[in-house]
Amino acid sequence: MVVSVIVPTYNEQDNIPVLFNRLKDIAAQLTHYKFEFIFIDDCSNDNTPSMLEHLKQEDKRVEFIRFSRNFGSNAAVEAGLKSCRGDVAIMLAADLQDPPEIIPKLIEQWKKGFKVVWGEREHRVHEGFTERIFSRAYYFLMNRLTDVSQALTGVDVFLVDRQLIEILKKSSEKNTEIYMLIAWLGFSQTHIKFAKEARHAGSSKWTFSKRVKMFLDSLISFSYAPLRLMSLIGIILALLGLFYGLVVIIIAFHTDAPIEGWSSLMVIILLLGGFQMSMMGMLGEYLWRTYGETRGRPRYVIEKSTLLEDTQEGFDKMQDEREHL
Repeated sequence: MVVSVIVPTYNEQDNIPVLFNRLKDIAAQLTHYKFEFIFIDDCSNDNTPSMLEHLKQEDKRVEFIRFSRNFGSNAAVEAGLKSCRGDVAIMLAADLQDPPEIIPKLIEQWKKGFKVVWGEREHRVHEGFTERIFSRAYYFLMNRLTDVSQALTGVDVFLVDRQLIEILKKSSEKNTEIYMLIAWLGFSQTHIKFAKEARHAGSSKWTFSKRVKMFLDSLISFSYAPLRLMSLIGIILALLGLFYGLVVIIIAFHTDAPIEGWSSLMVIILLLGGFQMSMMGMLGEYLWRTYGETRGRPRYVIEKSTLLEDTQEGFDKMQDEREHL
């Protein structure tokens, strides 16, 4: 059995040596499994690429893929899953917030027959109040507004079976959230709890804009709730307009008082204009993602991959052996 450990990296030069030593210790304990360690370099601009080159020379189990530019962590995870050769794949963060020691527990649940095993955060070291609130709010809204269910405390590390990997390979979506896509696929899934550790070194690359994009990708890819909400608001406003029109007619026929509507008219115009612009913006998000899918551009571009090089070397070796026969 081959276990693929996938590690997205971006400017993690201070974390990679420590992470790899811990990964080697775990692999040494699980002697009846073969391991491959796939690092996805999201076009780092520090010493991460050279460190991965050195690790590859030091340990043949190491493979790495380098993107031509920064495509984001979701694309990195997808590239790792679509390139791995294991019977099972495990995704870990390079910053050591996901302890590698969780790997045996994930494999244990997989051996019980589960196709997906999620690492659910039991608690997080040095997690701020604001960060915790926003995280809980995100998972609460996703569970309410989509047909995908995830742990409220959040998931980061996961294990997937080869059967799901083959299905993911056929997916061509570009603006999607890979964690929710895996959860949406179904099959037998379970959770194990773990303590999310503090970042070993460096600073987080998880910016506010990336969080907003993840929220929109998750919501738009897996829910039609925004469209339903727009329809509901339109119906409510139409009914309110009809009611207000009836009130105006009744006042006109039963009283001699002039109808003063300047202030109320401006309020209604601003209210309707605001709702219309919001609705157009939401429709634009759906249309942009649809347009993005039809253009057919790749979700990521690989500048270098040792997996492809190893495959070519194996092919050349096989051709040489055939020629000598």
